[in-house]
Amino acid sequence: MSRLGLQRDLQEAAALERRRQRELQRQSRIFNARVRTIGVDKDALDTQVKDRKIQEAAEKARNEELANEMKQNDKILCMLEERHKNDIRNINKAISEFQKNFQKPETRREFDLSDPEALKKDRPARLSDNDPRCTVSSLQKFMGEDLNYDQRMKFQKEQLREWSLQQQRDWKNALADQKFADDLYDKNRIELDQKTMEQQRKEEENRRAVCAATKDFNRTQAAELAERKKLEKYQKMKDDMDEISSLLQGDLLSENPEQAVSSFGRHRVITDRWKGMNQDQLMAIRYSQQQQVLEKLRLKEEERRTDAEWDRQSIQAARAQLVLERHQQRQNRERRRAVDNVNAELSQEQKSKNIYLKEEAYSNFPTGQYYAQFNTTSR
Repeated sequence: MSRLGLQRDLQEAAALERRRQRELQRQSRIFNARVRTIGVDKDALDTQVKDRKIQEAAEKARNEELANEMKQNDKILCMLEERHKNDIRNINKAISEFQKNFQKPETRREFDLSDPEALKKDRPARLSDNDPRCTVSSLQKFMGEDLNYDQRMKFQKEQLREWSLQQQRDWKNALADQKFADDLYDKNRIELDQKTMEQQRKEEENRRAVCAATKDFNRTQAAELAERKKLEKYQKMKDDMDEISSLLQGDLLSENPEQAVSSFGRHRVITDRWKGMNQDQLMAIRYSQQQQVLEKLRLKEEERRTDAEWDRQSIQAARAQLVLERHQQRQNRERRRAVDNVNAELSQEQKSKNIYLKEEAYSNFPTGQYYAQFNTTSR
């Protein structure tokens, strides 16, 4: 039991010490005027400042690393640029060697314009009569010389003979082609004329047959038309006679009143057959009109009486409303007078209470001992 009690005492002492430490920490925060007036957490601000310094140090280290890397890149770039210059120098040297060994001046296309030994290497102005350089502007060969006269004449005669033979052969071939074309044209024209005549003969026979058939058909149609007109005329005359007889003996001209009776009942008539009303019907209508006039007069008299009754009731209701409004106004004046009396009494009581509070209740002012009891704990 003693061991359990000792352990419980230790736990309670530890808990009490923890509460005391938390209370001290709370008092340090609450009673710190700077923290209370600023209204922020200084530890949090210190932590933010520390984080900011760590971030700036990391940023500075990163910038230094980037600067070192840029220096290394600049060195590499300088080395590459120097290597590029050496390569260009070597290429130019190789090009100069190649031009010196394989592109000599005498191998160029325009070297003859600046060749110092051009006169030694030049040919004479005229080597022979067939020299292609001997043009008109060379002034080395003239038209009147005719050095190749014999050869030229022999060539011209041979050429003229060949032309003549060729013209004769072309003429014979043209005549043969023309004759063959004429024969073929005559043959085709004769065949076409024969076909045309045969076609005209057939068309003429067909035209005669069609004309004969048309005449027979027209003759038959004319006979049928005449017979049809005769029958129609006879039928029309018969129909006219029947119609005249029907009209003379029918209900329309005889004015039979039964013809106007509708199939829906005798109280309804057919308007295009109705010839008017009889005396009994007219008297019935006049009697009905008189009854309607009397009924209308009776309804007007009842309406006048109803309006008079409504006017009387409206006047009575207005008088009753006026009496009620006057009664309500009297009640409102009495109620307002009672409320004013109550308000006056309440005002007097309020004044008495204020005098009591000012002179007796609030006459004791607090001393320093009263204010010293506050702000002693964090609770």
